Amino acid sequence: MKTRILPFAILLLLTISSSATLAQPATLEVVVTNIKEIKGSLRASLFTNESMFLKEEYRGQAVKVTGQLMTILFENLPKGDYALSVIHDENDNEELDTNFMGIPNEGFAFGNNAQGTFGPPSFDKTLVEISEGVTKHSIRLKYY
Repeated sequence: MKTRILPFAILLLLTISSSATLAQPATLEVVVTNIKEIKGSLRASLFTNESMFLKEEYRGQAVKVTGQLMTILFENLPKGDYALSVIHDENDNEELDTNFMGIPNEGFAFGNNAQGTFGPPSFDKTLVEISEGVTKHSIRLKYY
């Protein structure tokens, strides 16, 4: 009887461990370059659907600026496509400051270094594909 249970138990353990490997969460490593001044914070946001893009983030991270190149990690993400935005919140007021015409006074960037015309780029242009393991994505802040 013991000899029948052992192969079944081994097969069951192998099945469970391979399923766990397939469902492993992913990590997005965002490398932000062209930081103009070493002050304030970087605020990075991920969005999962177009209707919430730049309104309500799926996940957000804020890190204190300590250099002209910074890395922001998003861990334990399900695989998929995410729109990415980053602002350099120089005065730590948790928003992108703009002038009276709506032009940003602080640095900003989007996934794929996408740029819009007279406003932010479209949701689709900012999508970053996250796969298993670590996905590295570099973006360059833009200042006016």
